[in-house]
Amino acid sequence: MPVPLYQAKAELFRTLGHPVRIRVLELLQDGPRKVRDLLSEIEVEASNLSQQLAVLRRAGLVESTREGAATRYALSTPDVADLLAAGRRILGAVLTDRGDLLVQLQADRPAR
Repeated sequence: MPVPLYQAKAELFRTLGHPVRIRVLELLQDGPRKVRDLLSEIEVEASNLSQQLAVLRRAGLVESTREGAATRYALSTPDVADLLAAGRRILGAVLTDRGDLLVQLQADRPAR
């Protein structure tokens, strides 16, 4: 029996419901990165990052390739970056009463 579309969407949004996963996806918008480069940008233990990357990979949001002993991750589709941009726009529209977060959102615009 196929999974209803609304259930698949809910699972996608649950996958996005972790700050480390969102940060990884943000960093990968600029292009593929090795795990060690992600670790230098995200202050988490290597095992935690590995777990979060595995979740993103199983969800099909990122792809990995081996380069010798290193692993490089990339967004699986540009649509992932589009989804992050849509989230940014939605936050900008609904956070009018949260000035501090809105200022941070506006200051942290990705260059596109």
